[in-house]
Amino acid sequence: MDPNRAFGEMPLPLFAPAADDVAQPAVAAKGAPSYLADHRARLRERFLTGGAEAMPDYEMLELILFRAIPRQDVKPLARRLIETFGDFNRVLTAPPPRLMAVEGVGPAVVTELKIVEAAAQRMARARILHRPVLSSWQALLDYCHTAMAHREIEQFRVLYLDRKNVLVADEEQGRGTVDHVPVYPREIIRRALELNASALILVHNHPSGDPTPSDSDIAMTARIAQAADSMGITIHDHLIIGKSRELSFRAKGLL
Repeated sequence: MDPNRAFGEMPLPLFAPAADDVAQPAVAAKGAPSYLADHRARLRERFLTGGAEAMPDYEMLELILFRAIPRQDVKPLARRLIETFGDFNRVLTAPPPRLMAVEGVGPAVVTELKIVEAAAQRMARARILHRPVLSSWQALLDYCHTAMAHREIEQFRVLYLDRKNVLVADEEQGRGTVDHVPVYPREIIRRALELNASALILVHNHPSGDPTPSDSDIAMTARIAQAADSMGITIHDHLIIGKSRELSFRAKGLL
C-alpha cells in the first residue's frame, strides 16, 4: 500500500451526512471498528455542547478530517499536522504543496482544510466590506489577522476606500518569500484610479511573527505615499501583521 494513502482517503459530498452519522451495525463501516464511530460521535457531541474553546487544536482538526477520511482513525494525522505546522491556524493556511508533503494528506484533506480557511476569511471580510472602515477598525484588524497572520510567505494587500472611507475593494498586490514581497507603487495608484478610490490602507504580513518594520518596509511605504499624494489619494495607514499583534505606521509616526 502507498504509505501516503494509509488513511484510505475518500471525500464525501459537501452536504451529505458523514457515513458514521447514519445508524450503523456493530461494525461502523467496512473494515472500521465500532469504537471509531463512537469516538467521532463523542467528539462531535463535545463540540456541539461545549464549543471549540475547550478543545485542543488536534481535536478541532479531527472534526474537519472526519469528512475527508470517513473510515479511519484521523487522530494520528491531526497530531502530525500540528507537529509539522505548529498550530491549528497555520495548518489551515499552509500552502497545498506543503500540506500534500505530510504523510496521509491527499487532495480531499487539502480541500476540506481550504474550505474552512475560506469560510473564516469570508466571514471576517463580510464585517468590513462596504462599511466605513475607520469606524470598524477592530473588525478590520480581525480580518487582517485572519487572512494573513499565519501565512508562511509575505503577502501585500491594499484596501481601497471611497470618499466616505467605505471599503470598496480588498486586493492582493503581491506575494513573495518568507521575508520579501515585491510591491509596485505605480500599479497600486493605477488601480486606485480605476476604482475611483480616495484613500488606501496598506497591509502586509511578517511570517516571522514580529511586525517590526524593516528599512525597506519604511522606504517602500514612503514611495507609495509620495505617489498617492501626487494624485490626491490619502494613505490612512500601513499595517504590518505579526502572529499575535500588528504594527501601525500611523501610530508609530512613520506615516
